[in-house]
Amino acid sequence: MRRLKVEAVSAQDDSTSLRSHHGPEADELTILCRPDRDAHDPAAQAEAAYRALARTLSAHAANAAHVASESLFVRDAARDVPTILAARERVLDGAAPLPFVIGQPPASGAALELLASVVVPRDAAAWSVRDVRASSTCGCAGCAASGARLLRLRGQTTLHTSNLYGAGGDAYEQARAAFRAGDRLLAQCGLGFGDVVRAWIQLRDIDRDYHALNAARRDFFAERGIVLRPASTGVGGVPFPSEHRVSLTLQAVRRERPLAVARMSTPLLNEAWSYGADFSRGLRVDEANRTTLHVSGTASIDEAGHTVHTGDFAAQVERMLDNVDSLLAGCGATRADLAGGVTYLKRARDAATLHAIYRRRGFDAFPCAIVEADLCRPELLCETEVVAFLDADGAAAKALPPAGAGA
Repeated sequence: MRRLKVEAVSAQDDSTSLRSHHGPEADELTILCRPDRDAHDPAAQAEAAYRALARTLSAHAANAAHVASESLFVRDAARDVPTILAARERVLDGAAPLPFVIGQPPASGAALELLASVVVPRDAAAWSVRDVRASSTCGCAGCAASGARLLRLRGQTTLHTSNLYGAGGDAYEQARAAFRAGDRLLAQCGLGFGDVVRAWIQLRDIDRDYHALNAARRDFFAERGIVLRPASTGVGGVPFPSEHRVSLTLQAVRRERPLAVARMSTPLLNEAWSYGADFSRGLRVDEANRTTLHVSGTASIDEAGHTVHTGDFAAQVERMLDNVDSLLAGCGATRADLAGGVTYLKRARDAATLHAIYRRRGFDAFPCAIVEADLCRPELLCETEVVAFLDADGAAAKALPPAGAGA
């Protein structure tokens, strides 16, 4: 089995980590850029981060057109997003996709971190990329920038959206409208919500609005007949436009031949919908270039769906990692197959303890953004999501049962 190649790139004004996967159709890169937090202002930090991204792309015979998706985590969304995006435009010259942007302060203390996924095809004739603008939900700057990057590679179509928003007077209405906005954008691209394998949802006030989100998602899935629930992360985050309480981002995949998708599970966790959260713990997707394991946001939850180790940050991290390890093991995967991830901390001051546990458990050898965010339960102190890449034949995933009607 091919294993991921780990590479690290450092410079005086930035720190860049890289993971690469060499598949039959393309080389795929996950790149994390953390600027020097001591740079004098957010504009300088953004310039440094995007120049680091551009250098890394160039070193791998790639450019901004090969970026499939970009997540941009910002310390002060209301103040700094326009400045950061202006620096991005200067460096990348408009060739990159619309980024996902959210107010989640990097635990490093920097003004921003960026996490990019890159696809470099072996045969340029078998690859195409197209950017699609979403129909605007309202007149705000966020809705005006909504859209998706559509990649086609050897009979497979992959879609990555930027932030999607919905209009409405409360969180339920905005969340339901955001899902419908995603459905319309998918239809513009010749896809449907049944093709969605991954969703990210950020709530401005998760303590107040999480139940409303779950109700809106459940009603939308029932309306659209969604049976196999996507992998998902739902955490706190500040949408860039102040008009919205909810931000939604989607990833969808469709192949010319039937796409093999299976639900990931573990004896350490029950199904999230048993306590009202409609998402799969993870999905295994057999793609043209690789088998992908999408592990949903995972925290210190036990097999009955209860929070464990309340008040003990270190113990919560250990249980969180046990749950992730078990989900991976069910697919024949290990941490060596991890391509990228995001860890969410309720308190940024816990970052040093997190890093120490990650080093001890070997969970630190892949690009992983670490940001501050409120979580779906007030007592949870940490949550992580990861993606793993295996060989395209999916041989390591044979232990998984097929997705059932209850998924």
